[in-house]
Amino acid sequence: MTGSGSSKAISLETTDPREGIAWQAEHCRRNGSPLTGRIVSAMLPLLDGPTAVGRRMALWPGKVLEAAMPLRLAGGLHWLHLSGAEPLLAPVYRGDLTDQPAIDAIVAEVVARRDAMLLGWFEGPPQTNEAGRSAALMGGLLWLADRFGPAFDLLEIGASAGANTMIERYAYDLGGVRCGPPSSPVLIRPDWQGPPPPQAEVRIAAIAGCDSAPIDLADPQAALRLKSYVWADMADRLERLDAVIRLARACPPWVYRADAADWVEHQFSRPQTPGVTRVLYHSIVWQYLPADARQRIEAAMSLAGGRADAERPLAWLMLETNRSTFRHELRVRTWPGDGEEVLLGEAHAHGQWVRWF
Repeated sequence: MTGSGSSKAISLETTDPREGIAWQAEHCRRNGSPLTGRIVSAMLPLLDGPTAVGRRMALWPGKVLEAAMPLRLAGGLHWLHLSGAEPLLAPVYRGDLTDQPAIDAIVAEVVARRDAMLLGWFEGPPQTNEAGRSAALMGGLLWLADRFGPAFDLLEIGASAGANTMIERYAYDLGGVRCGPPSSPVLIRPDWQGPPPPQAEVRIAAIAGCDSAPIDLADPQAALRLKSYVWADMADRLERLDAVIRLARACPPWVYRADAADWVEHQFSRPQTPGVTRVLYHSIVWQYLPADARQRIEAAMSLAGGRADAERPLAWLMLETNRSTFRHELRVRTWPGDGEEVLLGEAHAHGQWVRWF
């Protein structure tokens, strides 16, 4: 299946840093980023080295892949390259140097020099705020519009910089179904596999997001940090992010600094406008939330679902990783009713393709 799978089946629950780093490197290579795969592979020798970064990885206290530990350091190394702080990395990121032992040596030297600074990149998960994921999410909104009508009140958790809290500003071509403003500088056109989504109208009545540490794209340093988490050899993603940054600077998305569970409980206790479907949505964020936060969000949605009716529908739209298969699945739950979950499709983590069921 396109863009999925690995040569070795392991669990997202793995706590073995060596196993997790090796899997992440292979996953990068299989998903169109051999350069990032080489960078991640160069982390393996660090586990036996003298640096604080190496010790931090070797003694990682939890689940390596669920926490995206290797990609935290990959972001820091890419930042050193993008900022021009480490010219030694330039031939690696240009793709001029592909010999793994030579890359290992360069990464080891850079880490030794920048040990303290790079250590800080482990303090939080990657902020991979990828607008391409909105292809699957918009497909889900078309599916919902076909059932409940065109008007939506959208609420996103884990919104990061708000790239997907601007979902209404992008133009889409989803298997031939076009929606969004045609003049948008951001065109989302994934490789669409399977039947097209419903041809329906989507009208965003309100949209907002929250994040525990939102990124302000008006801040050049914050924007550079966000770009650092993009896999370096994916030029189309970097170009799209530049366009998203320009849109955000022209009109910032509404992203509030808040705890996800607190925010959901507050938002879904508000009265709902008749004729408008209220939707909680998120992408590749659920795994980063603490267990108690997940339970509180589940409870808040069940409570709000009990109040939903034909005039005030409720939906929960999520693009998240299946912990058994590593595939990113688009699922939706709807109320009124019992909130039964429907699998709508699968999508590439960066939006390169959508497989619609």
